[in-house]
Amino acid sequence: MSHHYSGPDWGFPRGDARLDLTDLYAFPTPGDAGKSILIMNVHPSVHDFLDRQSPLGPTATEPFAPEGLYEFKIDTNSDAVADIAYRVRFASTEGGVQTATVRRVEGTQAARTGDGGKVIVDRAPVSMGREPRVTQSGDHRFFAGWRSDPFFFDRHGALNNLQFTGDDFFADKNVCSIVLEVPNPALGSKEVGLWHRTLAPAEGGGGSWVQAERGARPLQLFLVLGLSAAERDAYLAGDPADDTRFIAAFAHALEHTGGYTSEEAKRVAGTMLPEVLSYDPTLPASFPNNGRTLTDDAVDVFLATLTNGKVTGDKVGPHEDLLAEFPYLGPPHNRKSDG
Repeated sequence: MSHHYSGPDWGFPRGDARLDLTDLYAFPTPGDAGKSILIMNVHPSVHDFLDRQSPLGPTATEPFAPEGLYEFKIDTNSDAVADIAYRVRFASTEGGVQTATVRRVEGTQAARTGDGGKVIVDRAPVSMGREPRVTQSGDHRFFAGWRSDPFFFDRHGALNNLQFTGDDFFADKNVCSIVLEVPNPALGSKEVGLWHRTLAPAEGGGGSWVQAERGARPLQLFLVLGLSAAERDAYLAGDPADDTRFIAAFAHALEHTGGYTSEEAKRVAGTMLPEVLSYDPTLPASFPNNGRTLTDDAVDVFLATLTNGKVTGDKVGPHEDLLAEFPYLGPPHNRKSDG
C-alpha cells in the first residue's frame, strides 16, 4: 500500500498498472456522521523511476481493467475474514468510455472469489476529465475515475538512505479512484477491519479468478518487497487471516531497519499483521488509530515504526487540491501522454 509499484523490479502486479493498488482510506462523511467514505486508489499515472521497463513513463490511458475485479473487503467480527464485500466491475465501450457496476455480498460469499452479488450501483459513468461524475443510487453514492493522487511522500529521500528534503514526488501525479459512500449500518454495528484487493481472470478462463494484489496499511508493502520472491508472492496472493506466518520475516526486517531487539521486533510486527485497516465509523478518523483520512501523515507514522523512532518525518505535508465535497479528491493533473 502507498507503494504504487508492487511487482518485480518496481513494476506492476501481473504487468498491469490498472491492477496496482496505491492507497485505502476510510472516514466518516463530512457533515453526515451516519455515513462513511471508502476510497480505493489504483493505477498510478506514471511508472516508478526504478522501473526498468519505462522509468517515469506514462501508464495506460484506460482507467480500470474491464477484465479485472476490484473489491472492498469488510471484516465485522475481528477474525480477518471478510463478512461483507463490495465488488466493482468495469465495462468499456467504443471511444474509451467506461462504466462501473457495484455489487454487494454478505456472509460466506464475501470471503470467496467471484463477481456476483446484489447490484448496488448499475453502469455508473467513469470520469475521464476534471469534473467528477457522481452517481447516487439509493443510500449509496459512487465515483470512479482519474483524480489527483492525495498521497504525499519524499520518495527520492526514502531511497537516499532516508535523507529527506521535502520533495513530494506525488505532488503532480494522478491515480484512478473508486469512492463509495455507504450508510454506517451497511458496515455492521461496531469496529470493522478493511482491506482492498484486485483480481484478474485465471489462465484458462472458466470464470475463475486470481488475486493480483491486496493491502490495507500505507507503505507496509515496502517490508513485503524486502521478502524473498516466494514470500512476496505468497503475501500478495494471500488473505489477512493467514498473515501471522509473516511475523517472523517482518520482525527480521525491523531488527535491521530500526535496531529493535528480537522480542521487540516480533511485538511490533504483530501490530502490523494481519494487514487490515481498523475503522469505527462512530469515532473521528485518524491513522493509525481509526481509519485514514486524505490528510493523515501516514508516511511519518510508518517511518517512526520502521526506524524505531530514529526518523519521524519526511518534511512533506498534505496536498492542497482536495475537495470539500464528494468525492473529496482533487481534479486530475494534465497528463503529458494525453496532451
